[in-house]
Amino acid sequence: MTTPVRYLYLLRHAKSSWDDAGLEDHDRPLSPRGRKAAGKMADHLRASGTRPALVLCSSALRARQTLERVAPAFGEVISIKVERPLYGADEGDLLARLRRVPASVQSVMVIGHNPGLQFLALTLAARGPLRDRLEAKFPTAALATLRILESPWKELDRGRVELVELVVPKELG
Repeated sequence: MTTPVRYLYLLRHAKSSWDDAGLEDHDRPLSPRGRKAAGKMADHLRASGTRPALVLCSSALRARQTLERVAPAFGEVISIKVERPLYGADEGDLLARLRRVPASVQSVMVIGHNPGLQFLALTLAARGPLRDRLEAKFPTAALATLRILESPWKELDRGRVELVELVVPKELG
C-alpha cells in the first residue's frame, strides 16, 4: 500500500512590534506591517485552497496573532494546537514534534519562528532553486510548502521532501 502524499506548510509569524521595550519576547504583538502581511497571506491561503488538517502554533503572541489572521482562510473547522515548546524550537525539536503527528493527518501547518523553521525546511528539502532562495532568506509571514513523498510523519527525514512553493507577502498584490 502506498502512503499518500502529505503536505507540510511552514509559516513564519508575521513581523512583530518592538515598540514596548519592557515586553518579554514571548509577549511581543504584531506590528501594523505584520498585521497587513498576515492579511495578505490569509488571502493567498484562501485563493490557493490551502487547508491544513492540523495547525501547530507557537504560544508566542505574534504567532497566535498570525494564526488569528490566517485561520479564517481555512474555511472549515480544523484542528489547532497552540504549544509552548514550539516557541524557540530548533529544527530538531520541530522535526521530533512532526514525527508525532498521527498517520491519518494528511497536512500540517507549523506557525513559528526563525531560525528553527528555516533550518527545518533546509534540512528536509532537496536541492533546487526554491531551496536556494529559502536558504538566502525566510522573511516574516513567508510560507514554505513542502510535499512529502511516500513517507509517514514518523519517518519524516531529508531526501523525502520537495520544496514546492515559497510565498513571500511582499510579492503578493
